[in-house]
Amino acid sequence: MAETTLTETRVAEVMAELAGLEDPKIREVNEKHGDDHGVNLGKLRALAKRLKTQQDLAYRLWETDDTAARLLAILICRPKAFERDELDAMVRRARAPKVHDWLVNYVVKKSPHAEELRLAWSADPDPAVASAGWALTTERVAKKPEGLDLSGLLDVIEARMKDAPDRLQWAMNHCLAQIGIEHAEHRTRAIDIGERLEVLKDYPTSPGCTSPFAPVWITEMVRRQHDTA
Repeated sequence: MAETTLTETRVAEVMAELAGLEDPKIREVNEKHGDDHGVNLGKLRALAKRLKTQQDLAYRLWETDDTAARLLAILICRPKAFERDELDAMVRRARAPKVHDWLVNYVVKKSPHAEELRLAWSADPDPAVASAGWALTTERVAKKPEGLDLSGLLDVIEARMKDAPDRLQWAMNHCLAQIGIEHAEHRTRAIDIGERLEVLKDYPTSPGCTSPFAPVWITEMVRRQHDTA
C-alpha cells in the first residue's frame, strides 16, 4: 500500500511538472503534425535524465493516456521488461505520431520480442500497426538482413505503397530507400520503383536536407558512402 501511494504521489508530481513545461506555441506547431502536446522535447529529455529509469512510474505515466506523459514514460522505462502482448497493446494505443515513433524506435527495437512483432504487425489491417512492422523491417534491412526476402519486400512495396495510408506509406518508402542504399544488387530496381510510383516526389524539403523521395534519397546516401570510403 505504501509503495502504491508513493507511486501515485510521484505520478502526480511528474504530471504537475509536465504541465508546468507546457508551451502553447509548441503545442500549436505539434498539433499540425497530430501530436497533442506542448512540451519542448529537450526539456522532456532533461526531466527523464533526472528521473532515470523507473519502470513502475513509466507504467503509470503511460496509463494516463497523456501524450507528453507517454513520451516521458518511453524515456524512463526498461524496454526489455515488457511482454510481447504489452507491446502489442501499447502500439495499438499509441495514436500520436511522436509516441508511436518513439515507442517503436526506443522500446520495441530493443525488445527480445521485436522479430515476432515485426512479422505479426507487417500484415496487420490497422495501417498504424502495419507501419510499426515496416519500421522494424527497415531496421533489419539495415542491420541484420540475413534471412530477409528483399525481392519479396520490393514486390510488396511495388504493389501496395502507392495507395497506402500516409503513415504506412512513409514506413514502406523508408524500407524501399534502405534496401536501395544498403544492397547494391537491388539498387536499380529500388530506384525504378520509386521513380514509377512517385511517392513523396513533391515532399517539401528544407535546404540542406535530403528529400524522402526514394530515388533522390538512395542516390544521395550512396554518394556519401562513397565519399567517406
